[in-house]
Amino acid sequence: MFAQIDWTRPWYDTVRPAFERLAGGPFIDAFNANAARLGLVNHRGQAIRFVPQEALPPDAAYEEFIGATGCVPTRENLHDFFNGLVWQTFPRIKRALNALQAAQIQAAGVGKSRGPARDAATIYDENAALLLVRDDEAGHALVDDLREHRWVDALWTRRAQFAAGAGAEVWLFGHALMEKLVAPRKAITAHTRVVFAPGEVFALPWQARRDWIDAAESAAMKTNGLSTAGFMPLQALGVPGWWPGQDEAFYRDETVFRPKRRQA
Repeated sequence: MFAQIDWTRPWYDTVRPAFERLAGGPFIDAFNANAARLGLVNHRGQAIRFVPQEALPPDAAYEEFIGATGCVPTRENLHDFFNGLVWQTFPRIKRALNALQAAQIQAAGVGKSRGPARDAATIYDENAALLLVRDDEAGHALVDDLREHRWVDALWTRRAQFAAGAGAEVWLFGHALMEKLVAPRKAITAHTRVVFAPGEVFALPWQARRDWIDAAESAAMKTNGLSTAGFMPLQALGVPGWWPGQDEAFYRDETVFRPKRRQA
């Protein structure tokens, strides 16, 4: 099953270090060894432990169970494999998301409707990408183009901004998104959060940049909460350098790079 993952793909750069730290044997055991080494805890300070799915009581909500026990029910599939790697990569964001989800469940119960905050947390957890952008005029212009779906301007004309250290880089977060990209298709689209950063962040080593994002995003979530309005679409294979054949015509394919809908 895990042989399907092509670790040379750039969209797996985010979680590749966590994967490379795994020891042999059952992956849940390897996850737990890494979690202990990293000192992972939930928002109550309880140690994060990866447990078989059967440990989740039939009447318990998944997110509430993690928040109450620190135990992450885990199946032997790609979806949960990537989820475990994200816990080991962005532990503060995962902890903040779980705290929000658990609080929403406690307040409103588990019903057919999650409510806007829990909807946003679920989208973030499953399908988010984080766009780290230099907080300057060029960075804000890039984000404006993306928000307005000016795809050619953002991803073709401004593609040099996505070069290493140039001021824009994409970090995948959603584990369902990573699972989908095992079989890449041009239409796969991330719910993307913009993270503006001072220029010096882009000069930091990879691990320090990751830690900066983890701290900044988790703090922003605690301060500002979450809503679905905080996401914008970004086609994963459209990230400059992530797929062959990214000429101007590639970005003019309106079946994938759709114009923004305008209010009548």
